[in-house]
Amino acid sequence: MTERHPVRERGATTIADRVVAKISAQAAREALGDLPAGGHPPHASVVVHRDAARISVSLELDYPTDVGRRCGAVRGRVRGRVEELVGMEVHEVSVHVERLHSPRTSPAARKGRLA
Repeated sequence: MTERHPVRERGATTIADRVVAKISAQAAREALGDLPAGGHPPHASVVVHRDAARISVSLELDYPTDVGRRCGAVRGRVRGRVEELVGMEVHEVSVHVERLHSPRTSPAARKGRLA
C-alpha cells in the first residue's frame, strides 16, 4: 500500500490575479443587483501576495442611494466569494464610487424624457 502525502506536498495551485479580479467584479455585480440606467458594470483590480489578496472595486450607483450601505454590501460579498471560491485570505476590499446616476442626468432625460 502506498503512503498518502499531505496536499501541500503533492503540488501547488496558482490562481492568476485576473481570475481573482473577475470573481471580485462578478461578486460586486451580485451585491448591487440592477445596474444604473446607462451605467457600466463594476470593475475590479487585485494585488495577490502568496495566499492573500487586496482588492479594489470601481462601480457606479443610482442617485439617491445609501452609499455606505451599498459599499458595505459590496465589500462583504466580494470578500466572502473570493474566500469561498479561491480559498484566499482577503486583507482589504476598497470600493471606489466612480459615478452617481440620476434620472435627471440620464441620456433619456437629456433628450427630454425621464426614465
